[in-house]
Amino acid sequence: MTSRIEPHRVSAYNTSKHSENKMHDDTVAKRYGFAGGLVPGVDVMAYMMHLPVAKWGRDFLERGLIEARFVKPVYDGELADVTGEERNGVLAIQVESRGELCATGTASLPTAAPSFALSDFVDVAAVAERKPVDANSYALGKWLGAVPRSWAADAAREYLADIRETEEMYAREGLGHPGLLPRVMNKVLVDNAIMGPWIHVGTRMQLLSAGRIGDELTARAKVVGNYDKKGHRFVELDALVVANGTTPLAHCHHIAIYQPRQQAAA
Repeated sequence: MTSRIEPHRVSAYNTSKHSENKMHDDTVAKRYGFAGGLVPGVDVMAYMMHLPVAKWGRDFLERGLIEARFVKPVYDGELADVTGEERNGVLAIQVESRGELCATGTASLPTAAPSFALSDFVDVAAVAERKPVDANSYALGKWLGAVPRSWAADAAREYLADIRETEEMYAREGLGHPGLLPRVMNKVLVDNAIMGPWIHVGTRMQLLSAGRIGDELTARAKVVGNYDKKGHRFVELDALVVANGTTPLAHCHHIAIYQPRQQAAA
């Protein structure tokens, strides 16, 4: 049986115009062939999460599974239309902007969240001194950590506004938005090397528990892929995102181009 989900329209906002990743800067992004600075993939994924949360509510935050892949950029100020169609318990999600397919994904609600032991994921600190990125920064099998970060009170409200989230449950119940969790995965990359312009390609995330506003978030990540493809240098991380050092919130598989081909060839 197939059913359509009420669509979600967003006026996209580039939250990272002034970030270290200059792929979000108009001038630099144009050198790589884009029309302007890219809206972060983690924020596009947050737009996508609106649909399964609207359908399954808090249950999705506690055990939902979502996967997102980014196909084309979403640009600041442009309308992004998030649509979904459910078939046999799987919600297929698309994001379109400027007449182009920008992201695809799926979401579902398993009957129970899988169990992951903290001890199976090595807890390491981010490097004390970051160095310019190279292949050894994300060596295969290497364990990486991130500097802890929290989004409390005003920061949590600002984040919801930035991603144009209209679901009232987060503020009403004091819950952290799951879009913060892929942001932590990005922090793993950034906190362990000085990177040039880079691109988040996709994330698969199994939610394990609903986070709270103000939780201190970090990740225990293992490098499971480091390879060249079409001139780009990719990294893949397998990680547990953890709240307050004790509570697993999500198991994530995160993929990024850490050196686009123009940069890799330089």
